Order: sequence, then structure tokens, then C-alpha cells
Amino acid sequence: MAFEGLADRLQSTMQKIRGKGKVNEADVKEMMREVRLALLEADVNFKVVKEFVKRVSERSVGQEVLKSLTPGQQVIKVVKEELTELMGGEQSKIAVASKPPTVIMMVGLQGAGKTTTTGKLANLLRKKYNRKPLLVAADIYRPAAIKQLETLGKQLSMPVFSLGDQISPVEIAKQAIAKAKEEHHDYVLIDTAGRLHVDENLMGELKDIKELTKPDEIFLVVDAMTGQDAVNVAQSFNDQLGLTGVVLTKLDGDTRGGAALSIRSVTNTPIKFVGMGEKLDALEAFHPERMASRILGMGDVLTLIEKAQANVDEEKAKELEKKMRTATFTFDDFLEQLGQVRNMGPLDDILKMIPGANKMKGMDNLQIDDKQIGHVEAIIRSMTTHEKEHPETMNASRKKRIAKGSGRSIQEVNRLLKQFEEMKKMMKQVTNMQKGKKKGFKFPFM
Repeated sequence: MAFEGLADRLQSTMQKIRGKGKVNEADVKEMMREVRLALLEADVNFKVVKEFVKRVSERSVGQEVLKSLTPGQQVIKVVKEELTELMGGEQSKIAVASKPPTVIMMVGLQGAGKTTTTGKLANLLRKKYNRKPLLVAADIYRPAAIKQLETLGKQLSMPVFSLGDQISPVEIAKQAIAKAKEEHHDYVLIDTAGRLHVDENLMGELKDIKELTKPDEIFLVVDAMTGQDAVNVAQSFNDQLGLTGVVLTKLDGDTRGGAALSIRSVTNTPIKFVGMGEKLDALEAFHPERMASRILGMGDVLTLIEKAQANVDEEKAKELEKKMRTATFTFDDFLEQLGQVRNMGPLDDILKMIPGANKMKGMDNLQIDDKQIGHVEAIIRSMTTHEKEHPETMNASRKKRIAKGSGRSIQEVNRLLKQFEEMKKMMKQVTNMQKGKKKGFKFPFM
């Protein structure tokens, strides 16, 4: 995920000061040196870094920190608050027109993921907010753009308005809004043309579309992996069009994350959404405070809950709870749970949302490969129905057949069976504890 290096550096720096009974100005100065280096290495704009360090330093050597009972924790609190403020302070919500449809212009350079992001945003509006969006193919210059948006529309079962590549984008936008009004669409998402770099012709066309459609939002889609270039592009588009928001793509990739920390300060334009993967549901509203918590290793429980609510079937969860209570949990149930957890996203990212997980022994070196889950699934799918329901009946020949059928080793089959039995025992103990039968129970790992 983005911010990996920044998060490691900041967390290491914060750890040094966290438990200190007393903090003096020299401690703060040393910590600020580390923070400055961490931010610069993450490709944060140097002016932004300078201002950030100055604000944190001033607050950290103030009376409310140095005279507090836990000065180390107070300094960390200051860093979190200033980091949150740096990214916008609070979530910037999407606009809603007083009279539908709400018009959103999607702008950006080629290769930033603008067309895909347009589809992702439409999907989010429908799934999370129960809206009825209309996608508009107004990029007539890139041969594949119209086809790409139409393909996305089919995948999402969502209408796409297109007049081909011989009609001007301004006319396409005009007719699309008329169509949206006629068919009672809540939102119109206009996928405009991009260029390899900002030029006069592009800006002229975008200004014409803006003039005609009077959009409620103008979102710039930028690739977070381009670092400071993303900030420069945002500045150029903002100067010409007056952006209302930025969507950062590829924030899940191997990026230093500096763009996310710089864009708001440099352009005064809020980051509204972030792309966290290639799937069409991998677009999230940007919450500065939650992101600051994740960077500092404090977890992100609210996003974790939202992901769970979106991906876990409530009825099946109740049924599963009942099976756990009655000790009738089977490998089929386990397989179903694995599927629901996988839908929430990469497991190492999910674990980082749990507060304190970064301090758990071994977590810093933990690499969770989705392939490992695939191996577990393959082993379970190679079992018969009877074996899934009665794993205690497994003998050597059954294990050999399962190993061969799944392409895994007998040792891996044995390991899974042992872990499954231990998990069932623990579930039974927890259930007994809840019933008050074993008040002295403690988890074996606590």
C-alpha cells in the first residue's frame, strides 16, 4: 500500500517518544528531523514539509504538551492532528444538485485511469448511495476510450451515452444531459478527453464543456505513482478549470504517497476519492483522519467496518454464529468465510486497519500472500462432502488423495486439519465462557 516507507519511518520515530515521561525541546527537535526526512523521502513537496514541521514543532514545545502527564502521547496527538489537517481536515463530500441531475466532469491526462475511475465512481454512487448514474463517452480522440466506457457499462449493467467519434464533445455533453433529465438519472458522469500533457486545445475544449454543462463537480483523476508530477498536473488543471476535487488512483501500489499529502496544501483542492485496486469496487471516499491513523499505525476501524458491511452477508453471519455456538462449524462454512474476507481486499491491508496490529509480534515482517488462501481453498475443495463435515474421519489414504487432488503436500493438509480443529476448540471455549461456564478461561496466546 501507499505510504509504506513513510508509515514505517513515522511509526519508528513516534515509538521513541511515546513512552517518555518527560519531553524537552531537544527531543522534539530530534523527532522533527526524522519526520522531515520521512516526508521528503515520501516525495512530499518540500514547502509543504517545511510548513508542516514548523506547525508541529510550535505546538509540541507549547505548555499544554510539555507540562502534560503524558507528553510523548501528546506530541503524537499533535502529529496526527496536523497530518489530518494537511490532507484536508475532514472528508469532502460529493455535491448534490438542487435539481437533478448532478453533473460531474471527469478530467485528467492520458494513462491516469480516468475512464476506469469514471466507471468505478458510477458503481460507488449506485451501490453506496443508491443513485442512478449515466455514463457519458465524450473522449472522441482516443480510439479505445468510447469502447472502453461501453465495456465498463456492460460489466456494471449501467447505461452509457455515446454519439460516436464524429460529434463534438460539447454537443455530446449537451445531449447527454437532456437524455439524463428525460430518463430521470441522478448523476451524469462525463468522461472527457485526456492528453499526454496539458495543452491549449485540451483546456479550450474542457472550458467549453464546463461553460455549457455548468458541472456541480470537476474531478481531476491523477496517478498517485507519478509523485510530484501529480501535484503539478493538479495545479495546472486547477488554474484553468477551477477543480472541485481530486481522485487519486493507484494508491494501493508501490507509491511513496507524497501526492496525497501535497495536493491539498498546494492546490487547496480536496482529495475526494482514492483508487485502492483494479476491481470496479476498489474506489473509496477519502477520509483524512482515517488515512492519518493508518500512516501512524493507529488502525482504521471505521473503514474496516464499512468494508465488512459491504462484503459480509448478514444472514449468513447469524447462521455462522449459531453453528459456532453449537459446534457444527464445517469446512464448507470455513470456505464461505474465506471468500467473504477475500472480497474485503488484500489481507495485509485489512490487518493494518486493526488498531495495534502493527505492534503485534511478527506483524512487521508478515507478508500475507493471497496465494496461500488459494492453497487452503484448493485443499478444502478436494475433500468429499463427508470429509468436510467430519474431518476427524481423515486417515492416511484420504489425506494422500486430497493432497494429490489439490496439488499441495500432505504436510499442508495435516497443518490445515490441525488448525481447523484448534479453531473449533477455541470457538467452543469462547462459547462456554460467554455462557459463564468457564469464568477462568484465557486465550492460549494471551
